[in-house]
Amino acid sequence: MSIYDTLNEEQKKGVFTTQGPVLLLAGAGSGKTRVLTHRIAYLIDELGVNPWNIMAITFTNKAAGEMKERVENLVGMGSESIWVTTFHSTCVRILRRYADRLGYDNHFTIYDTDDQKSVMKDVCKRLQIDTKLFKERSILSAISSAKDELISPKEYELNVMGDFRKQKIAQVYREYQEALKKSNAMDFDDLIVKTVELFKADREVLEGYQKRFKYIMVDEYQDTNTAQFELVRLLADASHNLCVVGDDDQSIYKFRGANIRNILDFEKVYPEAAVIRLEQNYRSTQNVLNAANAVISNNKGRKSKTLWTDKKDGNLVHFRQFDHAYEEAEFIADDVVRKKREGIADYGDCAVLYRTNAQARLIEEQFVVGGIPYNVVGGTNFYARREIKDLLAYLKTIDNGRDDLAVRRIINIPKRGIGAATIAKVQDYADIREMSFYDALCQTDDIPGIGKSAGKLDSFVNMIRSFRSKVEFYGLEGLIKDVIETTGYVSELEASDDEDAENRIENIDELISKVVSFETAHDEPTLGEFLEEVALVADIDNVEDGNNKVLLMTLHSAKGLEFPHIYLAGMEDGLFPSYMSIVSDDPGDIEEERRLAYVGITRAKEDLTLSCAKMRMIRGETQMNAVSRFVGEIPKELMDNRAPVSRFRAMRQEEEDEPAKCQENAYRESKYRPVAALKPRRTAAENKPFIAGGGLGSLAAAGISKGVGAVTGGKPSYDVGDRVKHVKYGEGTVTALEPGPRDYKVTVDFDDAGQKIMYAAFAKLELK
Repeated sequence: MSIYDTLNEEQKKGVFTTQGPVLLLAGAGSGKTRVLTHRIAYLIDELGVNPWNIMAITFTNKAAGEMKERVENLVGMGSESIWVTTFHSTCVRILRRYADRLGYDNHFTIYDTDDQKSVMKDVCKRLQIDTKLFKERSILSAISSAKDELISPKEYELNVMGDFRKQKIAQVYREYQEALKKSNAMDFDDLIVKTVELFKADREVLEGYQKRFKYIMVDEYQDTNTAQFELVRLLADASHNLCVVGDDDQSIYKFRGANIRNILDFEKVYPEAAVIRLEQNYRSTQNVLNAANAVISNNKGRKSKTLWTDKKDGNLVHFRQFDHAYEEAEFIADDVVRKKREGIADYGDCAVLYRTNAQARLIEEQFVVGGIPYNVVGGTNFYARREIKDLLAYLKTIDNGRDDLAVRRIINIPKRGIGAATIAKVQDYADIREMSFYDALCQTDDIPGIGKSAGKLDSFVNMIRSFRSKVEFYGLEGLIKDVIETTGYVSELEASDDEDAENRIENIDELISKVVSFETAHDEPTLGEFLEEVALVADIDNVEDGNNKVLLMTLHSAKGLEFPHIYLAGMEDGLFPSYMSIVSDDPGDIEEERRLAYVGITRAKEDLTLSCAKMRMIRGETQMNAVSRFVGEIPKELMDNRAPVSRFRAMRQEEEDEPAKCQENAYRESKYRPVAALKPRRTAAENKPFIAGGGLGSLAAAGISKGVGAVTGGKPSYDVGDRVKHVKYGEGTVTALEPGPRDYKVTVDFDDAGQKIMYAAFAKLELK
């Protein structure tokens, strides 16, 4: 049996159509990665194409890794010659060879978001820009948008004549690029822009890559911007063997510069293109797909397609409306616990999706109260933590002394007694002579007014030189350990009173582990390659497979993922779709939000729950919102509309007698309001509004009040000296147990997390 016999007819067309441009319209869960990998195998095994001549581009390291693994399993030997990478990794690879032709050193640094902000702060200060009128974030966003459209600083300046605000941004844009160039650095947008610039400026380089890549495949094509389109067009211009795979219904990154016209107008650019639709879904039940099809069919700017499956209809889509957002979070937590208890689903089978990160707080609180293990996707990136950025700045300085940002960050970390006035004098000297900050440090004898600080600066320079001389002998693990020991970075943390010192040291240990795993995975690892890999890591790439925890994430973060059980929270007009898209003059904004709803719905494999609240606190104000119009677009017969039962409340008996009647009346009220929650009876103790105060450690936030739960249950089952387990902190030993007015205060010395003081009812400790 051939490997191609497992494909459906449309998938086979996608595999066997190899010559000329091909547009694969791949609906959610239609097996597009399977088609791409089998297409690569077919090119090599059946058509005899050299793996060296094949390129496959996707958007995330995770997706690229999965594709590479699948290709290796299908092709075997020779698969390592195929370029299976992300857009940014592709460009870095090219620029590492040819950046010198654009006036950069090939050992350039890649600046992350924090680095960009630091540069922008310096530029605004230098240009005396009022950052109250011109927000640094807004300027960076405008510059990023310009780069996405391949608009240079000079072009931008010419395009904004007569607009005072944009002229200021043009001025900053020019200075910002000069600052990056001086530091031998590029931001993420530059990686694409500079590669396109290189191809247009150097015909020899372009033709070299055109000859090499005779078959190009691009995944998630609907998310490409103008610069990425131009990059792909230039590479494919010689062979025209370009296969793009995407789904216009899943184009949700307009705010990042994604241009949906790239996929919608593909046939205009390539009139000879073959268009193949993959509509059979292998992920979801038919009811979920019918709901998704019904919602997305309301968009006008799309290519027609209808998802279907061989699977059974499955569960109806659950819809629950609550009085308050707190009750919504409570319901989600309780439902997850119920499914776990009844053996319906494990924690890792569930995910909670929401429109904005702010919605996560209430859900987190309820998960902690319920003892539910969870991860939030989109928290502080590991590589953005202070101690990690400090050590990476040392490594960047060792690798590239022209990176002013990195050098200035570490020159006085740990404290070396080098003051701001001294640093300012060095910077002035560097600016006057148009040299890097580090090069200026090497000339301290010539810098006026340095005085006694010269010795401290010389010591710093000698230390960096020493590190550089040891790179090839030490290896990366030896180098980073030497940096930590020589600088005394960890020693300073150990001696400090910083409450987070222990966690920061643990993070440093994790960085060392990352270095070791990098060295193990590469035959000839280099410092530059390590820094490159770290710079290109995305948040979603850090989501661990097989981690039995509920994932909490925004709808944008959920793209490309799937879960048996999905909770889509906050389905309210004004929240989702957002208020800005509702009042926008551009109908495309609502269509983008609807595509986002489509993405959320199609993440569900077996069970989908939509929820909303009549009242929700947003930015300190209570808002009353109607049910999302996207819920109203789902046919009534696909919905399981039941009034939810709150954890601490009993439903009125008379309302339980006629639920169907109540729901039908509520549906008639508004086409955007399929059901209204039945109002539960309130007891005297419950009439007080819920106030989330004090963060996760607050009793109020935990829903604990006098006379509730463990408070009236007396002393906990564990005592001083007992071993206990916490859902977040792991195992530890109880060192103190004190009775309080509301609850017992328990002190635990955790094996990994250190000492923590908690309330017993809130902590939910398990006796080991």
